[in-house]
Amino acid sequence: MRILHWFRKDLRLDDNTALAEAAHDSDHDVVPFYASDPAWFARPDMAATRVRFVLGALTELSASIAARGSKLALAHGDPAETVPRAARATGADAVYWNDEYEPALAARDDRVEAALRAAGVGVKRFHDRLLVPPGAVTTRTGGNYTVYTPFRRACEEVPIAEPHARVECLAPHELPSPRLATLERLGFAEPGSAAWPAGESHAHRRLQRFLGGTGREPGAGLARYASERDFPSVPATSQLSADLKFGTLGIRRLAHGVLAAAARDPRLAASADKYVQELRWRDFFAHVLWHHPHVEQGAFRPEFDRLRWTGTDADFAAWCEGRTGYPIVDAGMRELLATGLMHNRVRMVVASFLTKDLLLDWQRGERWFMTHLVDGDLASNNGGWQWAAGTGSDAAPWFRIFNPILQGMRFDASGRYVRQWCPELAKLPDAYVHRPWESPPLVLLEAGVTLGETYPLPRVDHAERRDQALAMYSAARAK
Repeated sequence: MRILHWFRKDLRLDDNTALAEAAHDSDHDVVPFYASDPAWFARPDMAATRVRFVLGALTELSASIAARGSKLALAHGDPAETVPRAARATGADAVYWNDEYEPALAARDDRVEAALRAAGVGVKRFHDRLLVPPGAVTTRTGGNYTVYTPFRRACEEVPIAEPHARVECLAPHELPSPRLATLERLGFAEPGSAAWPAGESHAHRRLQRFLGGTGREPGAGLARYASERDFPSVPATSQLSADLKFGTLGIRRLAHGVLAAAARDPRLAASADKYVQELRWRDFFAHVLWHHPHVEQGAFRPEFDRLRWTGTDADFAAWCEGRTGYPIVDAGMRELLATGLMHNRVRMVVASFLTKDLLLDWQRGERWFMTHLVDGDLASNNGGWQWAAGTGSDAAPWFRIFNPILQGMRFDASGRYVRQWCPELAKLPDAYVHRPWESPPLVLLEAGVTLGETYPLPRVDHAERRDQALAMYSAARAK
């Protein structure tokens, strides 16, 4: 039996469910294949930084496959045509792949399966991207969960599957394996953000760096995760979000690595537990999108589609460019432009600020993130934005409004994060770095800060906008 494995967002040989099953079922007569889809590149929210990451991951995957006596077959076009064509050309009895859960991608996969079966080729689809796939847990009445905490508790009753061994043997074949395209050939300009090292080996190095400490080593991520993950200047996070997005690291390998580290050193137990809970947030948002696909186009709670946003295009531009006059917000937006990433705590702060201080539609912010994030994922990004905007599946989050000054003072008390991304504020004392407009004139002078020139004055008054936001949401609910 010969099997064509269709790589998609699983760009790795280790802990790859469909690939491991194909190797087992075919006695390692597996042809590795990747089909790029023009429709994917044509999406208006596609970020060049993500395309660059995929090209880097494919470069490493191709080299790994070549080192095992095969080659990565490549095709470009509608997968409903390119996948059956490749299966016929290589004499495959079946095509295996790992499923996607975004509505458009799931519909595409259904079309590909129908075309393959019409051509007499078998299909096997596997769950791989999540700890718990959609449909695996239900409420007592058989419904799906729309609140995180009961969802998490239900998922904790499902054992985390063991990671799959790395596939070491792949079949030689004669399918085309042309040179990978460049950003320019695919119609993208080189992004302004720094390149994120892509590929399975980089993902495993990031994982080992995160796991490497036991609390004795300064900077070890997992040892600091439970207590310091919310502090953007502290290296307490895994930096693995893009690897999970594109599958350069298996979710089971990550989860078991974290749990094994805690088993070796009980001091890591709280951090390991909290980290796995955060992985379940990723699952939760994927489940919400799967069961409620309307969230891709609007609010989870339809009453909030009636919100009357009053912010201006100039407000939006100031937010995008990091010149709102609120340092923690501006630092986060500048970090995004420079790196293609943003610390999760800061993502919540800037999202709350856009919607509840600037009174701008959360969908504008959602799209801006997707066009700039290297880890941009529809389910996670949509879920995060709806959580911050108060339009999502939480019971009553609409009145949650982050104070950007207090958030900065609490999670960046030393101002280290703000000073990194807003260097014009570098000489301000800690007491004023998150509220420079309250600095005495002499302090501003000594720090070289001229408000309105070297750094903007606050674009809005937070207290006033908080009241307006609450009134706006109340009016939408009343209707």
